[in-house]
Amino acid sequence: MKANELKRGAVIHVDGNNIIVKQMQVQTSSSRSGNTLYKVSGRNVVSGQKFERSYKGDDNIDMVDFSRRPVQLLFRDADGCTFMDSETYEQFVVDESSIAEELLYIGDGVEGIMALIADGSLLGIELPNSIVLEVVECSPGIKGASASARTKPATLSTGLVVQVPEYLSSGEKIKINTDTGDFMSRA
Repeated sequence: MKANELKRGAVIHVDGNNIIVKQMQVQTSSSRSGNTLYKVSGRNVVSGQKFERSYKGDDNIDMVDFSRRPVQLLFRDADGCTFMDSETYEQFVVDESSIAEELLYIGDGVEGIMALIADGSLLGIELPNSIVLEVVECSPGIKGASASARTKPATLSTGLVVQVPEYLSSGEKIKINTDTGDFMSRA
């Protein structure tokens, strides 16, 4: 596959490692003869290490054949996190450290989580674009604060801390963008 065909969520094979593509950035050159560069950011599936590399548009990239399956988090224990396939009820265990970033968005009953599976093993998980979580701790809401653009930190049910508008208070459910970690709206 060519670098200019690569998309977010793909799994590529680089230097003997499987990498999940988290972000793609296109940098076009200002000169006539300059090449367009594709900056790929991702994570190593096994070690969780960050990966960044730039490719030219016609560079060949090795893709990994995998399938996406809907899963839900069953439980967390000393072995890691156990996910269950929503259709076949097959269970997969993944080390907690390899999905630590994603776990901040996974609460009870979160729908739309996809598992990336190759050769019967779980490569990683993919979150939906947005999720709904409950605010468990923040300073009291201020009436009439909707006109101002000021924010305050709020701790959500999973331990994630995000900046929210001042008018929100504890106990409210809010929608969060999983790509940026930003507040989107009330749920």
